[in-house]
Amino acid sequence: MAKFGKRTRTARAAVDGKQNLPLEEAVSLIKANCSAKFDETIEVAMNLGVDPRHADQMVRGVVSLPNGTGKTVRVAVFARGPKADEAKEAGADIVGAEDLMETIQSGKIEFDRCIATPDMMPLVGRLGKILGPRNLMPNPKVGTVTMDVAGAVTAAKGGEVQFRVEKAGIVHAGVGKASFDEAKLVENIRAFVDAVSRAKPTGAKGAYMKKVSVSSTMGPGVSVDLASATGN
Repeated sequence: MAKFGKRTRTARAAVDGKQNLPLEEAVSLIKANCSAKFDETIEVAMNLGVDPRHADQMVRGVVSLPNGTGKTVRVAVFARGPKADEAKEAGADIVGAEDLMETIQSGKIEFDRCIATPDMMPLVGRLGKILGPRNLMPNPKVGTVTMDVAGAVTAAKGGEVQFRVEKAGIVHAGVGKASFDEAKLVENIRAFVDAVSRAKPTGAKGAYMKKVSVSSTMGPGVSVDLASATGN
């Protein structure tokens, strides 16, 4: 049986028996138990009633959190000519074409978001086996294949979060930092939950949203009352 340190045992004891809480109370409890030496990320996980193995039950999308994520997002852009210049002016960290492809193929992936202009997709497509598993493949459905590279770069650095359901039917994302005010975290979480709710696929049957939980990087999770999570 795994042995937990004193800090972990204390955090677990604090949330023991406290589940299905109003969102505000859950966030307050999670923040109170953040004891790491760094600014922990506050994360939300949603259990959905979908089977993503079926195309009509896939859940994916993007949401701009009203208060940002508190995370520095490194952005790579596949573009040439004027569009490459636009990307650089907008603050992209890496901009390139064949040179960027070769860098990625060598195993050097120093970015958190990848954007491409449509004409670059035949080139980017060669990187599917590398970028796909890391959820970094540009996709028009989430606005990362676009001619508006400047807008996409600005959005990525300004608190935009992409989400995609995993095999077990779970969607999760970082929605802020422990240093954020509770009200801002609550607002971010509701924005994320609302975006996932609106992304309900046509093939979903029965209860779509089954469980919402909130946790910190190093702390245990707390389930949230569904009505409270949606603001209803």
